[in-house]
Amino acid sequence: MSEEAVKSLAGLGPYLTIVVAAALPTHIWRWLGVLFAGRLNEGSEFFIWVKAVATALVAAVIARLILFPVGPLEGLAVPARLAAAAAGFAAYIASGKTLAVGVVVAEAVLVLSWFILV
Repeated sequence: MSEEAVKSLAGLGPYLTIVVAAALPTHIWRWLGVLFAGRLNEGSEFFIWVKAVATALVAAVIARLILFPVGPLEGLAVPARLAAAAAGFAAYIASGKTLAVGVVVAEAVLVLSWFILV
């Protein structure tokens, strides 16, 4: 191998590290999920529990973002953040549970609140 080829391969070191240390472990779990997905019973107590825990984690993250935000959202009053969440949820329900509508409405209320209050 020529010296130039070795130098060009050496420049790939960080990218190969990312693939090996980050992408490969993630993909292994995805492959195992695909392999075993057909054999799992979605109605089992275990999966009901997993769904409940996942839902609780998402609710906790949303509550933290509303009540204890970090960054620019910190400058907006809590009632404005609560109003945005309520408006987004109402739009989600009113639209037949279309997530994109709820997110867009909540974002619009946040932006309007930002311009009005700050």
